[in-house]
Amino acid sequence: MSFFDSEIVRAEMVEINELQEEIYGSMLQFPHMSNTDKLRHVDLLEKLLDKQKVLYARLSLSDDPEAVEMKERICNSARMMGLPPNVDMNSVLAKMSEVLDIMRQQIDTQRSD
Repeated sequence: MSFFDSEIVRAEMVEINELQEEIYGSMLQFPHMSNTDKLRHVDLLEKLLDKQKVLYARLSLSDDPEAVEMKERICNSARMMGLPPNVDMNSVLAKMSEVLDIMRQQIDTQRSD
């Protein structure tokens, strides 16, 4: 069975796509959102990131040619966005989690002002 024939993988990819559409659809509104909506948006980003981490881990563990190809496309996209070659994507994903934590703290600080 191919990596992408797995029901679990397909369901996760559908959910990732749905989360991306929801997040991207409201991204431009973020500066104008209430703090509650901003926190909800950050929560969605965190949920998406967690799912991306799991998918990337699955891709990394698979020797299926399609999985290997998708992992290479992810790394190539990261390089096109300016990340150095051979960057550890797990480190990038971890840094993104840190950024979300910082965003959450800043929104919480604004709430108490």
